[in-house]
Amino acid sequence: MSQGLETAGCAFVDRRDYSIPGPPPTAERRQFSNSHDGLSPDAAELARAIDEYKLHHRRRFITYEEMLGVINSLGYHK
Repeated sequence: MSQGLETAGCAFVDRRDYSIPGPPPTAERRQFSNSHDGLSPDAAELARAIDEYKLHHRRRFITYEEMLGVINSLGYHK
């Protein structure tokens, strides 16, 4: 038998579990900074797109592959 938090009267909630119903979070700590002030318009657009991706997918940090996907979704290409 597990001696986890359940025995103390608390239940562990895995926030990454997408099967739990409910609205997505409305705020998330940012991977890069707390503000987009001082960024160029293009950099601010990318930062907002990354923040939106992280909120939608309930991710605090993203991988390079995910960042590339966000960049491609904005219309950039090599």
